[in-house]
Amino acid sequence: MTSQQQDSQSPKSQLSEPQGFWQSGFWKSQRENVQILAIALILAVIIRLFIAEPRYIPSDSMVPTLQIGDRLVIEKVAYRLRPPAAGEVIVFEPPALLQEYGYSADRAFIKRIIATPGDTIEVHQGLVYRNGQPLAEPYIAESPQYEMSSVTVPPNQFFVMGDNRNNSNDSHVWGFLPQKNIIGRAIFRFWSLERFGVLKN
Repeated sequence: MTSQQQDSQSPKSQLSEPQGFWQSGFWKSQRENVQILAIALILAVIIRLFIAEPRYIPSDSMVPTLQIGDRLVIEKVAYRLRPPAAGEVIVFEPPALLQEYGYSADRAFIKRIIATPGDTIEVHQGLVYRNGQPLAEPYIAESPQYEMSSVTVPPNQFFVMGDNRNNSNDSHVWGFLPQKNIIGRAIFRFWSLERFGVLKN
């Protein structure tokens, strides 16, 4: 047998050409992981846009209910099924007047709904009156130290206030909140741990 014939039958001559990256065993083993990661990212975006998202509390306007640094889950489904209700804590985009004051459109606010469309609201001698009746508000830091004449909430708008009444930039300053500005409802505090739990609206 010639050396040429030996070479043609040697193990080296039986090796196939090197595979490209996309056909390699490494890529095939990782392809499923990449697909899972892509699906997870898509689901995360969908959940944040349409179902729920986390939010951070940067100010003391909702003390004592919410403290600076609290982190909340904001759900976005309920208000597609029903209108917002008085007493609920909501997150919203600043209305036009607040944007005129210099707040950016993507800065979120958090307040409590005090009055809904058609309600009358006023503040007198430390009490908030809705439809002529004083509200029992065990959640506030202290009674409001200001007066506000009676106003009626227009259709598709809401009157919101911070629980820290005397340190809150809310509807008594800038007026009614359009429903279209509402992002969602605060339902759960996941930080801090000692305050972990469902928010009572």
